[in-house]
Amino acid sequence: MSQELTQLLESLERGNPDAAETLLPLVYDELRRLAAARLSHEPPGQTLEATGLVHEAYLRLVGDQGSDSLRWDGRGHFFAAAAEAMRRILVERARRKQRIKHGGGLDRVDLEDPTDPANDLWDRILEVDAALSKLSAEDKVAADVVKLHYFSGLSLDEVGEVMGMSRASAYRQWTYARSWLKTEIDR
Repeated sequence: MSQELTQLLESLERGNPDAAETLLPLVYDELRRLAAARLSHEPPGQTLEATGLVHEAYLRLVGDQGSDSLRWDGRGHFFAAAAEAMRRILVERARRKQRIKHGGGLDRVDLEDPTDPANDLWDRILEVDAALSKLSAEDKVAADVVKLHYFSGLSLDEVGEVMGMSRASAYRQWTYARSWLKTEIDR
């Protein structure tokens, strides 16, 4: 599958419109698994489902076929781009939820459990995103590990494979990044 995926990505770069149609079935299950893993951390009652997240991320990745941004260096780069697209979608969603127009400043409270900590989730996503942007400026590799592991739900073995590093290196980067982000967020 890896060779076929690489060929499709190259075909898509050359502007072949049929490549996008062939690519989706090939990567859909893996993208959906990544999206489902990421959304499992969201609060109950979430209106965005894994299917919607995958479709929106896919459209952002291949939707503008005339764009110069359709340049992927293989499978790992494509899935890293998908992870980034999913992260951006979730951050945009969190920002929109905090706007007054969309109920920002108001907390949704279930009658059964008004002390539910899920109300702070949108704030947490924005805090992590801001800290992740700072980390990316300081250590891009560690930030990429966080994006793939935290936002996409890849295991550290998969992160290592996608980024071309050993599992131990991916684990070290994850441990460092997690500590760095915690320190930054706690400030």
